[in-house]
Amino acid sequence: MSEVPGRELTCDSLFNGRLTCRQHRTGYRFSVDAVLLAHFFTPGPNEHILDLGTGCGVMPLILAYRWPQIRLTGLEIQPALVELAGSNVQANGFAARVDIRQGDLREIRKIFQPGEFQRIICNPPYGKIETGRQNPDPEQAAARHEISADLDEVVEAAGWLLHKGGRFDLVYPSARLAALLAALKKRGLEPKRLQMVHSYPGGPGKLVLVEAQKGAGEELAVLPPFFIYREAGGEYSEGMALCYAP
Repeated sequence: MSEVPGRELTCDSLFNGRLTCRQHRTGYRFSVDAVLLAHFFTPGPNEHILDLGTGCGVMPLILAYRWPQIRLTGLEIQPALVELAGSNVQANGFAARVDIRQGDLREIRKIFQPGEFQRIICNPPYGKIETGRQNPDPEQAAARHEISADLDEVVEAAGWLLHKGGRFDLVYPSARLAALLAALKKRGLEPKRLQMVHSYPGGPGKLVLVEAQKGAGEELAVLPPFFIYREAGGEYSEGMALCYAP
């Protein structure tokens, strides 16, 4: 794989080295958000899952490792990340089950067929263009701010790609939960499962994991809160440690 000029690569590992993931040292890097989302649901047998905005491909890598019977496709708009994700798929031996494609989700109808997927996952950009400090690195900025697509465009793409009964799983800031739920319902994606993520017991909820189902009725299950750490500044919680266990 050719490196992007000026982009040094690191090689990080998951599951005690059983999975490796190369990343740009100074560009977009995956965070605990992606790890949490990849462990939030249980895929069905032979399910075909699409990761919208796959970045370096970390979520397809985790899911391919954990669930040998599923197929995955990662869609990414940035060419350097497409190349990086493809390299990660090859290096981990998942080329037969994981396909990385370049494309803009705002033009999703030119890339996939309607109702093509049974499940879609997404760790969308969190920040609105006009709010907050934008990262000067363009790769990080596109991953963290709504530059390439905003929330409504992400949800619209998911709604078009899912067949009836298909599921959409995503992680998002809890501060924007109301906007997320409204966007999902607008596109016929009914929220079915919700879990708040806290850094530690007693701390505020910072992230929320949500699963919505296309064409489903109203019935939302609110799961027990998830804590990343046992206490402020402490070790990983039991649940978080399990996310990294081989």
